[in-house]
Amino acid sequence: MPEYKLVISGSRELKGETHVSGGKNTSLAVIPAALLAEYPCQIENLPDIEDIRVLIRILRRLGAKVDWRAEEQQMQVDPGAVTSNTVPFALSQKMRASYYLMGALLGRYGYARVGYPGGCDLGSRPIDQHLKGFRALGAAIREENGMIVLEGRLRGANINFDMVTVGGTINVMLAAVRAEGDTILTNCAREPHIVDTANFLNRIGAHIRGAGTDTIRIRGVDKMRGASYTVIPDQIETGTLMIAAAATRGQVTLRGCIPTHMEALTAKLLEMGVLVTSEDDLIHVQLRQGHRAIRLSTQEYPGFPTDLQQPMSALLTRAVGTSEVIENIFDARFKHLDEMRKMGAKSVINGKIAYIEGVPELHGAPVYAPDLRGGAALVIAGLMANGVTEIYRPDTIARGYEHLESKLNALGGIIRREPVPNGNNNADGI
Repeated sequence: MPEYKLVISGSRELKGETHVSGGKNTSLAVIPAALLAEYPCQIENLPDIEDIRVLIRILRRLGAKVDWRAEEQQMQVDPGAVTSNTVPFALSQKMRASYYLMGALLGRYGYARVGYPGGCDLGSRPIDQHLKGFRALGAAIREENGMIVLEGRLRGANINFDMVTVGGTINVMLAAVRAEGDTILTNCAREPHIVDTANFLNRIGAHIRGAGTDTIRIRGVDKMRGASYTVIPDQIETGTLMIAAAATRGQVTLRGCIPTHMEALTAKLLEMGVLVTSEDDLIHVQLRQGHRAIRLSTQEYPGFPTDLQQPMSALLTRAVGTSEVIENIFDARFKHLDEMRKMGAKSVINGKIAYIEGVPELHGAPVYAPDLRGGAALVIAGLMANGVTEIYRPDTIARGYEHLESKLNALGGIIRREPVPNGNNNADGI
């Protein structure tokens, strides 16, 4: 695909309705989980994003048959033809969630050889809790030339995570459903996509209780059947669109979402002076006047999600007063603020705390998308800014948002793609 940049004409209110796509984080766990089944699985409401396409390449490399219908948001995965247990390093590096192939392959076949995971550079993101869980289940683990090799006959165990880990909770759960005997996981993460992954696993024959609490109990099974399953709406896309509506002083209705998943964000938006109302699967966001500075601290679910910290900080650049943003999950998630300073934003970073002083206006500038959610934050900043903003390396945004530009344009935004001359996809020095 030719390199491109996003060009945003700002200072336009977003108005109207749009529909939220299926959950990225759920999809990237449920699709590998289909390898645990003996028969084909039909998965629906999948987002058309780059990470899904990478995962399809991985599954096909393993030998699985994959029928992906992007327009219908459907995928059928037939694991019956799997001939390989190795996920090449070059493919595993393209996405963080490639590590779920460890749990799925280990659980199904007792052997997995997977390259170290890639994804956004958000600082230290170790998988030691994943490996601790696999070892407790009986797997022997070694490293071979950048590949992680896991093998062994799995038996149930009591496993306490040393820290709350979303990926670790899901990954060990994937392995444990095919282990012999009972497994109890404690100090588990409670995110909605953990519950959704457990629901899918139960649909294909697993016995999991307690997902969504800090203790998950699993009774291992010998075989798992195929089934159809619809993944939940994307919590982070919902939040990003809510924030974009508030940032542009717009009036937007989101359909196909789960309001209870958005309570932490809704509380902060209400605190700022944004009007948020909801019913059934609808959320309505409206802002007619200025908004107030707040104090924000990211936490594990049901606290404020780290994946919405960056989009939210874009909104805070124009709040009245100075906001304090505390990032407790990742140690390198403020890179987008450096880019926003080019647009007139004011911020000071002190370790895991960012102080954001609201300014009367932002102005368009060439900026660089540092990562997935940071890129979305820059899109929101561009929508707020006077003039034209150019976002370079926006391909990272497509990893996690389905047709974000199209959705925003349908609400009144003006965002277009333009090719980058000579492949110079870098805003430095412009």
